[in-house]
Amino acid sequence: MKKTARILLATLLTVIMVGCSVHTHVIGDGAKTGETIQVRQWYALWGLVPLNTVDTAALANADDYVIKTEQSATDIILNIFTGYVTVYSRTVTVTK
Repeated sequence: MKKTARILLATLLTVIMVGCSVHTHVIGDGAKTGETIQVRQWYALWGLVPLNTVDTAALANADDYVIKTEQSATDIILNIFTGYVTVYSRTVTVTK
C-alpha cells in the first residue's frame, strides 16, 4: 500500500510540475492554420547560457502565430541525464 501511494504521489508531482512551466505568447491574431513546428532549446549552467538560438519569427514565417515554451515530460527526462553537466532543455512550439 505504501509503495502504491509513493508512486501515485511521484506521478502527481511530476504532472503538476510539468504543467507549471508553460508560457504562451500570441503574436498578431494567433494561430490560423494549426500547423505546428517544435524545436528544442538548450541551456548550460542551469539555464544561464543559451547553447542554441531559436528564431520563432523565422519558424512561423507568418504575421499571426502562437509561441508556446514549456518544460515537457521529454525535457524533464532528458534533463535528468544532462543535468549532471548543467545542461538543460525546453521545448518551443510555434503554431501558425
